[in-house]
Amino acid sequence: MATIQASFCSASFSSASSRKTKATLYSQNFESSHLSVPRLLVNELNQRNGSLNLTATSSDLDLNPKSDNRKGSNLGDSISDSNLVQELYAIMEIVVDRIEMHNNIKAQRDNWNGLLLNSVNGMTATAAIMAGLACVSGSGPSILSLKISSSLLYMAVTGIVLVMNKIQPSQLAEEQRNASRLFKKLHEEIKTTLAIKNPVTSFDVKVAMEKVLALDKAFPLPLLGTMIEKFPQVVEPAVWWPEEEPKCHDQNMSDMFERNGWNENLEEEMKEVLGVMKGRDSAEYARLSNMVLKVNKFLAFCGPLLTGSAAIGSCLIGLPGFGSWGAAFGVVLGALGTVVNSLEHGGQVGMVFEMYRSSAGFFKLMEETIESNLKEREVGDRENGELFEVKVALQLGRSLSELRDLARASSLSSKFQQAKEECASKLF
Repeated sequence: MATIQASFCSASFSSASSRKTKATLYSQNFESSHLSVPRLLVNELNQRNGSLNLTATSSDLDLNPKSDNRKGSNLGDSISDSNLVQELYAIMEIVVDRIEMHNNIKAQRDNWNGLLLNSVNGMTATAAIMAGLACVSGSGPSILSLKISSSLLYMAVTGIVLVMNKIQPSQLAEEQRNASRLFKKLHEEIKTTLAIKNPVTSFDVKVAMEKVLALDKAFPLPLLGTMIEKFPQVVEPAVWWPEEEPKCHDQNMSDMFERNGWNENLEEEMKEVLGVMKGRDSAEYARLSNMVLKVNKFLAFCGPLLTGSAAIGSCLIGLPGFGSWGAAFGVVLGALGTVVNSLEHGGQVGMVFEMYRSSAGFFKLMEETIESNLKEREVGDRENGELFEVKVALQLGRSLSELRDLARASSLSSKFQQAKEECASKLF
């Protein structure tokens, strides 16, 4: 009997344990499945029974106001990030269009230079030949027609040369060439921002737009009204970046690096490199720009003067008292005018001036970038020091060791008051 009771108790205990285990598993499965059936039933019963207020447990609904707020906030942030990314892509499309526009206009204005120069030289040679023929043809109607034709051609050449000297087609082509290169660089910068920066901020969009507008201002497309002055009184370096570029203070990034790649040696190195660029590179390209500008002014003044004088000489052919001097003026001055115009526009002196002016602007941009980083007291708000040193070295065409040697040599020459002979850049 005792054995039967023990067996019965054991069976009852195992059955109860089995039921309890199944209930536990069912409860766990039910909670983990997050079924929406209880919530639907509660909503339906609440709608049918206005006085009866039924609620579902948190395990059934798995919702609370805080999670709703988080989901709403995350949704709003994702929409905002998506809009900013779309804005950057829209700016990229505008930049690509600008590149194509500047390339087309560069080709057009380069063609202007070649076509106008060939036309001017051909007209000048024809006018000189007519002046010579008028001198040897004696008197009669033929000499009059040759004189008039030669003078008209010389006057037409003078007018065309004045226009060419005013707009400087070779310089216009170089401006558009530089604009195309800088827009391509901006396009790659935006691509890099989209690739490595997550999330994209409104600051990135603002900086990209400011750079596009600064390039539009620095390299205008139309000729009338906004064309860059080709013969300025004072030569200034080209400026194609925003005047006051704002900085983005990223506290998280500043916390990641104790010194953000900066140290006293690097700061001294950048100061020395900055001094070399100001004392040698910028001064050298400012001097070259002024020298080329003076040469261009002289050629631009002499070209129309010679062809205009040749036109007057052609009119004097055959007149009493002048003899053969009129023909000499017409032929010789016309030949000299051809030489001068070929030197100015065939040699593309305006393009050389713009190249030197852009090089001076390149060094000015580097100087402002280094100064802005050194003036920033918070190291975390600066650009990463190691990356910045690599950029400066590559932009100057040097390795890191060569850049440090340059700074060391500059420091020694300053201590011993020796002249700095070496330029910072090895590219130009």
